[in-house]
Amino acid sequence: MRSRIEPPRSVIRRNLTSTTTPSTTAHKRKADEADNYLSPAEEPPLKKKLPLPSANKLPDTPATKTADKMDSDDEFNSSMSGDEFDDQDSDMGLEEDSDFDMDQDDVGFETQDKDIKPVKQAYEVEFKVFDPAQIQSQQDKQIDEVSSILGQPPEAAAILLRHSRWNKERLIDQYMERMEQVLETAGLGQDSTTNPPKLEKVPGFVCDICCDDDINMQTFAMKCGHRFCLDCYRQYLGTKIQDEGEAARIRCPGEGCTRIVDSKSLDLLVTEELHDRYHTLLTRTYVDDKENLKWCPAPDCKYAVECGVKSKDLSRIVPTVHCECGHDFCFGCTLNNHQPAPCSLVKKWVKKCEDDSETANWISANTKECPNCNSTIEKNGGCNHMTCRKCRNEFCWMCMGKWSEHGTSWYNCNRFEEKSGSEARDAQAKSRQSLERYLHYYNRFANHEQSAKLDKDLYLKTEKKMQQLQNSSGMSWIEVQFLDQASHALQQCRQVLKWTYAFAYYLARNNLTEIFEDNQKDLEMAVENLSEMFEKPIDQLKDLKVDILDKTSYCTKRRIILLNDTAENLKRGNWKFNVDLV
Repeated sequence: MRSRIEPPRSVIRRNLTSTTTPSTTAHKRKADEADNYLSPAEEPPLKKKLPLPSANKLPDTPATKTADKMDSDDEFNSSMSGDEFDDQDSDMGLEEDSDFDMDQDDVGFETQDKDIKPVKQAYEVEFKVFDPAQIQSQQDKQIDEVSSILGQPPEAAAILLRHSRWNKERLIDQYMERMEQVLETAGLGQDSTTNPPKLEKVPGFVCDICCDDDINMQTFAMKCGHRFCLDCYRQYLGTKIQDEGEAARIRCPGEGCTRIVDSKSLDLLVTEELHDRYHTLLTRTYVDDKENLKWCPAPDCKYAVECGVKSKDLSRIVPTVHCECGHDFCFGCTLNNHQPAPCSLVKKWVKKCEDDSETANWISANTKECPNCNSTIEKNGGCNHMTCRKCRNEFCWMCMGKWSEHGTSWYNCNRFEEKSGSEARDAQAKSRQSLERYLHYYNRFANHEQSAKLDKDLYLKTEKKMQQLQNSSGMSWIEVQFLDQASHALQQCRQVLKWTYAFAYYLARNNLTEIFEDNQKDLEMAVENLSEMFEKPIDQLKDLKVDILDKTSYCTKRRIILLNDTAENLKRGNWKFNVDLV
């Protein structure tokens, strides 16, 4: 953070009245110091800023890599993320840019003071990422608490919590009011035996499933008393767990029995492989039951993300979260990051792009209906005299009026004022205008979507260029990281630009629309300028390093400005849309 030099004390004295006391002077000095006015002798050395891994997620611990360990200023700059370049740039042009206040110079950085936290951007949300072990620990903690409060064994407390979708407070209230009913509906029921479940041989027992009566046969029964042989029980549980993916609500195989198989009983019956599958499914059920927890949708990702944004708030917030695996996604709909467009608009846009609704618009814009029988007709020649093949009605293609009323002006229609054809012309004009508007936004959306699909290729090409630049220029791996940072910033900006066009398609025009379009245009121009730098020959990249860093910083700055402006107005309800956000 920049500090300002305290003005000479003689200047301060001139501002004081003759009645100023030493006490008021001390208070004045403290107030000045609170505003960061320090004397040259008291001024502490400036702290260098530390890079953060990502602007999307605040780290739990301060960064450990300091600028003092860098070999050069270039290495320090190259280790900074795209958002940090924005903050460095805002220091130089702070007076010209009204989007940032005086205290936002250090947005995106952590200093050595642990009490100073980075300022959260308007488009960011708080979230936490958990691995399976942490999720299991959460479950165990809640189970132990409920078990202690209700006086139930842990396996029974787990069944009760799953039945109440892990709402501990609601479960305890209901249990205290009507214990027997809660136990019955949860699948615990009234026990016919107090003995703990165990494998045992029962003389004269005949299994009701396989009708086996072997005297050495191992059998099992839960507290409901329904006993079956071990082989039948294992086959039943294997089908439920392995084939059907069931774990939380597996019932006793007894006919009509609603008793739920608890984890302690299941551990006695299944193999180790099936045991692991069972507990994995229970963990997935736990996350699925919690509204503030969701699995990362990236392939083979094992992490879950916790976020406090509720479903009712999704029309005002786009809750983008960042998983430990590197995947950014919307917590509301689990689709890939679609800022700044709200989830409901994204759903409408995706459906509009996938279905055949625009095919109908094209037909409406390029064909006309017969005024008599409403059959669709496409013009296949230059003559305006049209004859419907279905009803043989003759009409004018230009004005849709009857051909018999045209007199001698058959091939030069001047009857646009004719009332009989005005409605048909208006409907066609509206369809054509609607189609042109849709294509305007769709073509730009599709262009950036195609660029986003090439992100992987771009990264691989960038990595190859970094290696070539090392070999040709003698630069270190740290010094060529600016290419990787530029590539990452480019991908982020293209993703945002793509969804700004879906957002703009549904946006009703008002005073804020022009500001949004200006921000959109500035970001698009910045992206294209940075994209051109990747087409330069390898031998020029070393000399263009400063230029690439500047363009990367500017791209990131424009992205943050656009997202902040859009998010703030969305939260305040200032945007007006031509569809309902439901």
